[in-house]
Amino acid sequence: MKRASLLLLALASLGIAQPASADEQKILPGLWEHSFTMKSQSGQIENAMSQFQEQMAALPEDRRKLMEQMMAAQGVTLSPSGSTFRVCITEEDAARDTVPQMDGNCTQKIEERSGNTLRVSFDCAGDPPTRGEGEVTFISPKAYKGKAVIDTEVDGKPERMNIEQSGKWLAADCGDIQPRTR
Repeated sequence: MKRASLLLLALASLGIAQPASADEQKILPGLWEHSFTMKSQSGQIENAMSQFQEQMAALPEDRRKLMEQMMAAQGVTLSPSGSTFRVCITEEDAARDTVPQMDGNCTQKIEERSGNTLRVSFDCAGDPPTRGEGEVTFISPKAYKGKAVIDTEVDGKPERMNIEQSGKWLAADCGDIQPRTR
């Protein structure tokens, strides 16, 4: 579960700012779904995700449902074929062209802006520390796509992950998903 949290943390630090100019539209406030797939250099992340799925399947039905409900309440769905998490973007976040980061230990730098595409780098001072760079292209105020390379450690060894991601606006109302605090 720690590895899954690490991945969500790293992914949340990508795609968090939209290039804004007077003639560009801002992202829409409301419920957003971020989807991603990943490949790790060693295959350990994929193995850990597969083991997590096996452990979930082996739980008694009532405990499995409770775990699924707890993850769903946080807007998280994890699977070997691709995972998602949901984020509530407030009016204030949308006005600032940002998606709140999941962890205050991350910093992001916009390296380059070109039209509707951003190239970003980020560092997360956690255990283990994580850093990387990515590119995010905003298709519209309701959608983006991106890719990233993330460097971290798994079991004390360096690990590199390649991430493909996309985001889409789902609704103006966030439902049960609470906005993240800064």
